[in-house]
Amino acid sequence: MMRIALLGATGSIGASTLDVVARHPDRFRVHALSAHCNVGALIERCRQFDPAWAVIADPAHAGALQEGLREAGLATRVATGPQGLVEVAQDGEVDCVVAAIVGAAGLESTLAAARAGKRLLLANKESVVMAGPLLKAALSEGGGELLPLDSEHNAVFQCLPAGREDLRGAGVRRIILTASGGPFRGRKRAELAAVTADMACAHPKWSMGRKISVDSATLMNKGLEVIEAHLLFGAAAADIDVVVHPQSIIHSLVEYCDGSVLAQLGNPDMRTAIAHALGWPARIEAGVAPLNLVEIARLEFEVPDRATFRCLDLAYQVLAAGGCAPIVLNAANEEAVSAFLAGRLPFLAIDAVIESCLQQLPAGAHESVAEILDSDLTARREAQRIIAAMAG
Repeated sequence: MMRIALLGATGSIGASTLDVVARHPDRFRVHALSAHCNVGALIERCRQFDPAWAVIADPAHAGALQEGLREAGLATRVATGPQGLVEVAQDGEVDCVVAAIVGAAGLESTLAAARAGKRLLLANKESVVMAGPLLKAALSEGGGELLPLDSEHNAVFQCLPAGREDLRGAGVRRIILTASGGPFRGRKRAELAAVTADMACAHPKWSMGRKISVDSATLMNKGLEVIEAHLLFGAAAADIDVVVHPQSIIHSLVEYCDGSVLAQLGNPDMRTAIAHALGWPARIEAGVAPLNLVEIARLEFEVPDRATFRCLDLAYQVLAAGGCAPIVLNAANEEAVSAFLAGRLPFLAIDAVIESCLQQLPAGAHESVAEILDSDLTARREAQRIIAAMAG
């Protein structure tokens, strides 16, 4: 019986994970669930799965959570804040941590799970972007294993050979990440001036949270995935390509030196990647409909429009710069997307805020979590200053 701590239980990844878990009551037991501030949704999930712990990241909601659990007749204990997330991530009764918190907020608990030797199912790509070397060191220290939950990186994981430390030695020529193109595929910048948050969040294929949906619309999500692929698999930036594939059936590909290209295909449903990582090395039922290739009929591919969607090139530039540049990129993007979703920043200004931050802040090295968090805070303040200036 694998005991699971699901960090980010009320988001789309959390919901998909719990759907898979519920299909296998003989294999999995939910030990802990967390949410940022959505008390009602967290209590509902506690009713269904009866975990030992419920963590509310915003301590202001702890009282409401405790009262709601008491009224539900549950003995679930409550932990709060970042420290509560860290505590359940390294709990000795937990075998597997699903890191599904969006953004930099998931960094410390992800590192804690790695240091504690857990099976780490990683959907929080920002942890890799911000602290890839520290995460690798934590995994080595703890002796655990990391399985990626992003559909693209999970696909790459499935297509790579065993023993992934030396890709060139294994005959790998390049990694090809697929992108749906988002809701604005085919449009030019002049057509995007009046884009609203609801328009940007209307993804044609995937059901995701609003922040990630906007990242998909700007192609920043793919940029972050390029950085993540470099850090997870040890591939050079020149060996990571992006191709737009609007059907979202091929989730990524690996090309070998003999000309072979291995691809992982499946319907656009996160439960496939989640079930793969939960069951690995076994295969378990995910609840996903079988793929009907005849019904799909055509698979199309395009080069990304980098002139319209500039965030992809910014990510490649950051990967070349190294140091804390990925931290700045991630922080500036989170602030810019938040401002866009709040109606304080135009869609086309998101990449401008990020680029300006990268120009203003040095890409110095970082060696500790404290330095990473300091760089993150500095970049956020700079991004907020730039956003305020644009609004003014």
